[in-house]
Amino acid sequence: MKFGIATFVTDEGIRPGPLGRALEERGFDSVFLAEHSHIPTSRESPYPGGGDLPRVYYRTLDPFVALTAMAGTTTGLLLGTGIALLPQRDIIHTAKQTASLDLVSGGRLLFGVGAGWNREEMRNHGVDPRTRGPLMTEQLHALRALWTEDEAEFHGDHLDVERSFSWPKPVRTPPIYLGGESEAALNRLAEVGDGWLPRGHTSFDEIRRVRDVLAERGKPDVPTTVFGGEPDPDVVAGYAEAGVERVTFLLPTLPESETLAKLDELAKVVTASG
Repeated sequence: MKFGIATFVTDEGIRPGPLGRALEERGFDSVFLAEHSHIPTSRESPYPGGGDLPRVYYRTLDPFVALTAMAGTTTGLLLGTGIALLPQRDIIHTAKQTASLDLVSGGRLLFGVGAGWNREEMRNHGVDPRTRGPLMTEQLHALRALWTEDEAEFHGDHLDVERSFSWPKPVRTPPIYLGGESEAALNRLAEVGDGWLPRGHTSFDEIRRVRDVLAERGKPDVPTTVFGGEPDPDVVAGYAEAGVERVTFLLPTLPESETLAKLDELAKVVTASG
């Protein structure tokens, strides 16, 4: 079992460089950073977690800037987005950002993506929430072309990229981890994903069921990373039995001294989990 951290890096907590160094020093193999471009004040979309939207959602740093800072203070830490809200992003800029990060980090990017839940946030980016799923599927196909082809192009129902040069190329094609547990998200994973990023409330039985379904669809042993799993050795053991390769623990956004103390606590769970 591998262990990582999922968190929101904001202007009010530990800076990304020291955070990356602290994670690597404590034996965590990866970090996954959340993304929100902005939060419209209308607050039409209810927070999926219930209650008021936590303050960190309003204040996230750009994940690619933060992960680049982490790359500079680490040597082996895997650098993940958890999740990048791909439908809200220009795919050509995203190809450039992801390839650049993978290049400067020596091939350490894990690209976690999802369709998002904040409909007014999407609309501000010119995205119709009703078609964000099909758009994201096309974006992922276009992204792979931009990463791997000298002259890349993509033509779909929601996205069109004319034949273009797009450099740099990543050191290796970054694995695409699909977030979400809906049927549409799992269909997208089967079509164009490399790994699955279920949330921590997903049951062991559901993880086994999805992995079996993916195997039947020609994708056996899909790498599975639980996003925000409970830091409990018994829970970790259940994930391992269900075929999960990595569990990430949610790290609250805190000042540096408090963050380091919390990481020490989580590192003890890693040790206890064997």
